[in-house]
Amino acid sequence: MLRRILTSTINAHRNLCLIAVLVLGSTAFATSAYALCRQALAIGLDISGSVDMREYRLQLDGLADALLDRDVTDAFLALPGANVRLLVYEWGGRVGQTILMPWTEISSQQDLARVATTLRAVRRRPIRLPTALGDAILFGANTLASQGDCWRHTLDLSGDGRSNDGPTPSMVSADSVLIGVTINALVIGNEVLPNVQRFVDILKDLDLYFQAEVIRGPGAFVQPTADYVGFREAMTKKLLKELQTRAVGAIEPDNR
Repeated sequence: MLRRILTSTINAHRNLCLIAVLVLGSTAFATSAYALCRQALAIGLDISGSVDMREYRLQLDGLADALLDRDVTDAFLALPGANVRLLVYEWGGRVGQTILMPWTEISSQQDLARVATTLRAVRRRPIRLPTALGDAILFGANTLASQGDCWRHTLDLSGDGRSNDGPTPSMVSADSVLIGVTINALVIGNEVLPNVQRFVDILKDLDLYFQAEVIRGPGAFVQPTADYVGFREAMTKKLLKELQTRAVGAIEPDNR
């Protein structure tokens, strides 16, 4: 009788230990799965002096609309359990960087809706700033450095002019904070000219400048738009290109 009682007690203890191991293992797996980040995406919006109030709103509302596009939403949510983290900031002069939306994990349509609502509520500060692209790049790269567990790090910069304040993009290109960061650009034509060909040439020149000086990393690209009215469409195309190519790739960290 005593042997049966001891045997029963030992088996019960083993069963409890097994249950504990299974529970802890399941919790660890769930926590690990929740924490996976396939891409950290920082978006920097141009608020330099060349951007008027109407163009400012076209940028903010255009980004909000792009985030709610059905195809963009599908791209964000393409890999459940391996999410995208999103941050939005605005940049202008050397001290003109402000975070509009801190790092936010996108795991549902509701997350994107909250980001869009936040962006629509932003009001522009009454200051006019020069164009400090080098500082905008370093600011974005430093925010990405805080997301070290993400497999990919992508910086988006919108801009309608060349750098004219602080270090140029080429001057900061060797900074160690840029290691492993892919930089893409959305270039905006912002000239009202009677000569259409002259306008096309200016936009092309700006496109070439961003290709040569700003973008970097595997698959980096420039998405142009003729003006701020086309910002929403250009941003939608840009997000789809960035997110969908990542979503269908191998689910492995990028250690470059």
